[in-house]
Amino acid sequence: MSKLGNLGAKLYRGEVGYDFIGKRKIWYGVSILITITAIVGLAVRGLNMGIEFEGGAIFTTPKTSVSAQKAEEYAADASGHPAVVQELGSGGLRIQVAGVDTAKSDQIKAELSKDMDIKADDINADLVGPSWGASIANKAWQGLAIFMVLVVIYLAIAFEWRMALAALVALIHDITITVGIYALVGFEVTQGTVIGLLTILGYSLYDTVVVFDSLKEQTKGLEKQTRWTYSEVANRSINSTLVRSINTTVVALLPVAGLLFIGGGFLGAGMLNDISLSLFVGLAAGAYSSIFIATPLVADLKERDPKMKTLKKRVLAKRGAAAAKGDTAVVGHQADGTVDTDAEPQDAAAAGAGSGPRNQPVRNRGRGRPSGKRR
Repeated sequence: MSKLGNLGAKLYRGEVGYDFIGKRKIWYGVSILITITAIVGLAVRGLNMGIEFEGGAIFTTPKTSVSAQKAEEYAADASGHPAVVQELGSGGLRIQVAGVDTAKSDQIKAELSKDMDIKADDINADLVGPSWGASIANKAWQGLAIFMVLVVIYLAIAFEWRMALAALVALIHDITITVGIYALVGFEVTQGTVIGLLTILGYSLYDTVVVFDSLKEQTKGLEKQTRWTYSEVANRSINSTLVRSINTTVVALLPVAGLLFIGGGFLGAGMLNDISLSLFVGLAAGAYSSIFIATPLVADLKERDPKMKTLKKRVLAKRGAAAAKGDTAVVGHQADGTVDTDAEPQDAAAAGAGSGPRNQPVRNRGRGRPSGKRR
C-alpha cells in the first residue's frame, strides 16, 4: 500500500489526525481576510467584462505572420479601444474590440486589412449586442438563486438546518473568492466564466456533503455516551474523509489544469480558457471551504444547542473526575491501537484529532479499578 493509502487508512481509523475544529478561529480569520481582499478588489478594480456583456466586434483572420501583440496594437489604434487578441490553432487571430457599432466595425476591418496585409474579404467580422450578455447574466443569477434555494431545502431535509446553513455559507464563500480573484488579476469575464462558476458549486457541495454524511453517521446516539463532544466527533469526520477529499480535488484539478495551461496557454483555446480559469480557482476554494469552513461552522452552531452543551459538560466532568482519581490515561491512540474512554479536560482536542473508530474495542487503563462493564 502507498504512503498516502496508509495515511488515509490511519486517518479513517482515527490513529492519527489533525485538530481542524480546535483551530477553527484561525481558518475563519484566513477566510475573512481572503474574502475582504476579494470584495475590495471587486469594488476597486471591478470585473473585466468580456465582449459578450459589453457588446462589440470580433474579427477572425486567416493564418498570418503578424504576432498577437502587434495585432493588438493595430486594433487599438484603429478602434480607440483596448483590444483582446488570441492566437488560434489554425495560425489565425481572434481580435475582440468592445464598444463599437456596425459603422466603426467596418472601419476597423478596413484598417486591419491594410496594417496586417490581409484581404478585407478574408477577415470575418461578427457584431455582438450588449442585450444578449445582459440576458445571459440575468439567467445566470436566476439559476444561481434557484440552485441555492434547492440546496438549502435538500440539506435541511437530508441532514439538518445547521448543515444547510453551513453549506450555503461555504458556497457563497467560494463564489466570492473566485469572482474576487477574477477582479484582482484582471481575467476577462465571458459566458464561459459564468458556466464555470455555476459548475464549481456542484464540486464544492459534493465535498461538503461527503463530510456531512460521515458526521451524520458518527453522531447517531451521541447524547447517550460520555466519551466525546460533538466538536470532537466532527473533527473525526473531517479526518476520516480528508484523503478522499484531497484525492477527488486533485483528480478534478489535473484535467482543469491541462485545459488552463495547455489548452489556454499554448493553444489559445478561447472559451475553454475562460471555463478552466473559474474551475481551477473554484475547485481549490471549494475543497478548502468543505474542510475548514463548513464542518467547523456546523460544530459551532451545534455546540450552541442545549443538548450538546449538556453533553459537553458531562464529558468534561467525567474526564475531570478521572483526573481527580489519579487516572493518567489519555484519550487517543494507545500502543496496541485501542482507545481509552477517560481523559483529562485538556485532552479534549486530542480526542477529536486522534480518537478511534466507532466500533473499536475499549480497554480500561485506570489504576486500581475493578473490571467490568462501564457506564
